[in-house]
Amino acid sequence: MRVKILGSAAGGGFPQWNCACRNCSSLRAGTFSGKARTQAQIAVSHDGGLWFLLGASPDLRAQIEATRELHPRGVRDSPVAGVVLANADLDHVLGLLLLRELQPLHIYATASVLGILREQNSMFRMLNRVPDQAVWTEVKAGMKFPLRSAAGEDSGLHCDILSMGNHLPTYVDPHAASSSKAGEASLGVIVESQSGQRLSYFPAVPEIDDGLLQRLEASDLLLFDGTFWSDDELIRIQGTGQTARQMGHIPVGSQNGSLRRLAGLQRPRKMFLHINNTNPMLDESGPEFGAVREAGWDLAEDGWQFDL
Repeated sequence: MRVKILGSAAGGGFPQWNCACRNCSSLRAGTFSGKARTQAQIAVSHDGGLWFLLGASPDLRAQIEATRELHPRGVRDSPVAGVVLANADLDHVLGLLLLRELQPLHIYATASVLGILREQNSMFRMLNRVPDQAVWTEVKAGMKFPLRSAAGEDSGLHCDILSMGNHLPTYVDPHAASSSKAGEASLGVIVESQSGQRLSYFPAVPEIDDGLLQRLEASDLLLFDGTFWSDDELIRIQGTGQTARQMGHIPVGSQNGSLRRLAGLQRPRKMFLHINNTNPMLDESGPEFGAVREAGWDLAEDGWQFDL
């Protein structure tokens, strides 16, 4: 299985267009010891034939253009065959609208996310202007399913999805939010090849329990929620807002953060991604980055590739 990290930042990317925090300002000035990042986006393929996206970021067009394997192989013949949606956050679904040029796609999502996109938001009808333009398949937590093209071609990959809670985006209509099914708002995605290699993609994790630890230990590559370093990060920087946990993200640092909670993982190669522009671990000269590296973790970077 081939895994390509097309983007590794949280919503807004790094630097964020309207932010002048220390990280963003230093990066623009050329004095920051770290790298720019586009919004989180993963592409996976069994053999380099069919490619499937985990999420659909707002930066998707540029990310595809920067990735030779995803370039079209003929007139209107893209190797991108489908998308697995982990949630309905804008930085995970807006890229679907960039894939509207009549390319057959197979889109997998929970019933609640499908309802938000297809019933509550008319813009996504652009993906079904002609018959079979997009095939939408409902999936459920605990369900294992093969990744297939819109025409039914088997990719050689399977997905197993886990519920990561009920945190819905703030743009969702309150009535739609109240009628959504428990456990369908946010998912972790495990992609497995025919030979048993596993990628675990968990961009939004509110809590870590023993069951999740067991699933992550069985992975070969773990891409884990690195959104915030501390729970009050945004509040300290901008003076207002929600905590990391209120937004559905366990912080990396602190006594109960993910760096400590996941310290016992031995098997997978471990990487943080979906990293917010305010996160101090982006600074490769700082103590937070040093703590991450000392604990055996990497910060995912745009353009990285792994063969499992």
